[in-house]
Amino acid sequence: MDLLDRDLPRREYLKGAVAVGGAGALSACLDRAESDPIPTGDPGAKPAQQHAWREYIRHDAAGNSQLPTHQVLLYLNLDGEGPPTSEQREAVAASLTTLDRAYEWSHEGLLYSIAYSPAYFERFEASLPATVDLPAPTSLSDFETPTFDTQDAVVHLASDRADAVLEAEEALTGQQERVNGIDVEARLTDAFTVDSRRTGFVGAGLPAQNQNAAGIPDSKPVPEESPLFMGFIAGFVGNQATEEYVTLDEGPFAGGTTKAIANIRQRLDDWYGEQDYDERVMEMFSPVHAEEGLVEGVGANLGDNSGIDEMLDDILDQAREHARVGHAQKAARANRDDDGNVRLLRRHFESTDDIGSDQKVASLHFPSLQRGISAFEEVRRAMNGTDVTAATPAVRQRVNNGILEYIFTRRRGNFLVPPRRHRVLPSPRPT
Repeated sequence: MDLLDRDLPRREYLKGAVAVGGAGALSACLDRAESDPIPTGDPGAKPAQQHAWREYIRHDAAGNSQLPTHQVLLYLNLDGEGPPTSEQREAVAASLTTLDRAYEWSHEGLLYSIAYSPAYFERFEASLPATVDLPAPTSLSDFETPTFDTQDAVVHLASDRADAVLEAEEALTGQQERVNGIDVEARLTDAFTVDSRRTGFVGAGLPAQNQNAAGIPDSKPVPEESPLFMGFIAGFVGNQATEEYVTLDEGPFAGGTTKAIANIRQRLDDWYGEQDYDERVMEMFSPVHAEEGLVEGVGANLGDNSGIDEMLDDILDQAREHARVGHAQKAARANRDDDGNVRLLRRHFESTDDIGSDQKVASLHFPSLQRGISAFEEVRRAMNGTDVTAATPAVRQRVNNGILEYIFTRRRGNFLVPPRRHRVLPSPRPT
């Protein structure tokens, strides 16, 4: 894409600028960015939890969270061997404080977090306390072979302002001396080396505007109203864990959470080419959702809850009758605790990243927050639907088995998101 092609719709232009990155993209972005200044920040006004976003972003009429439009993931390796040095800690602290001062903590400013992998904590002689459930990433089905992200850390940047995301990234990587009127005193790359840069977007209209990517039919079937390539709304507030629920409540990292991030390639030719609308509803939600006409269009009529909890008790009977099982109903069986609380807080966003190449492919970055990684792994294994495949030959390992036929996990990593007080290169047992 030519970033200087002013005939592109503004939102697509800005999305493209974030995807390309760099000083040239920032310059092009500023040329088309909003005229209103980006609100500046107050370090003392930031919440204690890095993952506290919901209070600071937009919501739709039903109260569902609307994640910031533009997103960047920077995967980082700490320079050198062994534990971090005091100089590295000082550089990271100063670079993050620069962002705190430069940007308001909101979708109109900048939301961000830094999280650390099991490999990072292996640099220390001490081990993580038992209160932190952070295993190394692993394959979670017999049919996936993902590459594991074992970089030391990942920084997640998010904003409705493309210029804020790009400028913040440039500051962290040493390409900007001032950001939003604030001097850059140190850079994240004074301590880290960027191993991988990944980008994405979310919001009604953006998937439709960016469906000229491998994995999506040439007929351009993605609805204009959909915030995601598969044509339906996701992340209903009634089917999401609360930020309070996923927050660790004991141990030295109390106030933090864990974060699993997958990169998923989507192949939607059959999703749109072989499945009609009702069949897509069956495989995304449940057969009963289609049979009773519960979903209209992209699903906005569902309000703040997909109603999936009512479709769990007879899931095998539904599969036998309709020769299909729903993605949401499979996952929900493991995504509830004994009191009925949802266990995972999903913050996924679309992308056209093809990691390692310049090709545009339909893909999904899938960050999930939970108290412990084991919760994520249990929900992901429930998606395999092995009990359903045993109950009826119509449902196979991938075919008619939710959306497994259309998604392919390419990368997966596990991370600890410390509370803000321990966000700077923490030891396994900080005081």
